This record gives sequence, structure tokens and C-alpha cells, in this order.
Amino acid sequence: AIVAPIMDALKYTMKEYTINDIKVGLSEKFIIKITEEMMKAFTQMTDDINPLHIDDDYAKRKGFDGRVVYGMLTSSFYSTLVGMYLPGKYSLLHSIDISYHCPVYIGDELTVYGEVSYKNEAYSQIEITAYITNHKNKKISKSKIKVGITSSLRSESNEKA
Repeated sequence: AIVAPIMDALKYTMKEYTINDIKVGLSEKFIIKITEEMMKAFTQMTDDINPLHIDDDYAKRKGFDGRVVYGMLTSSFYSTLVGMYLPGKYSLLHSIDISYHCPVYIGDELTVYGEVSYKNEAYSQIEITAYITNHKNKKISKSKIKVGITSSLRSESNEKA
């Protein structure tokens, strides 16, 4: 049930960058709006019932504008960046280092941006410097992502087998 709203919100086309297509400086971005449905699904999936995320009054008493969106929910869009946009189809996420800078709230519109900062052709690996900003252009988080690029030829021949 959660897949349809997310797919509708992203309205993406999966990229298919190969290691040969990728150059340092190549960038991609997408925009997504955080919804109540996303929060409910994440709460169900993780069983995280911390009142900061589920109780508006509690969050406000703690100094926030309202319920705070799960950090890992917003960070999951780094996976979307890698798996759908940069590099897309031929990606294999190796590692991710994330730091958080300000809270996200339901209804926030987020821009997820990534840029290739390093390429190792011999090992078919890239590093992506990425960040997420909200609709007020405040940086929500930043990350350094290491990604392997699978061979498009090997991938296609395995799919036909």
C-alpha cells in the first residue's frame, strides 16, 4: 500500500548510468513531499513509537514545531537517489555516512541532491556527495555514499538466462 503513494510522488524514470557514463561532477536530484501515510508506514514497519514521532503535543513541549519525521525515513531517500537516479539500475550501495542538521516535519517538501565526487574505474566504484534540503532551503542532512556499479552487459545477460 505504501509503494503506490511513494511511486506517485517520485514520478521518476530509472536512470541507467554505466561506469563509462559517469564522470566526476555528474549530478541528479529529485523532490519528494513527506506525508502522513509515509510516517504511518514507517512506524508500522519499525515499531518505533518514540513520542517525538507520534505525539504532536509531546513534540511541541520538547521545542519542536510538531511531530518530527524519522531521520531514517528521510535518509531512505539517499537509497532512492542511488537506486533510481545516480547511477540507477546498475548500482549497488556499499556504504553511507549521514549527518543530520535540522528536523523534518510532515508536509515538508524535500530536495534530494547528489553529485559524483570520486570515480574508481578499475573497481567500478564511485563516491557521491549528497544532501537533502527542505522547501525553506535549509540543509536537513548530508551524506557521503560509496556505490559499486555492476556491469550492464553482465546484468543484462544474467536477466536473459
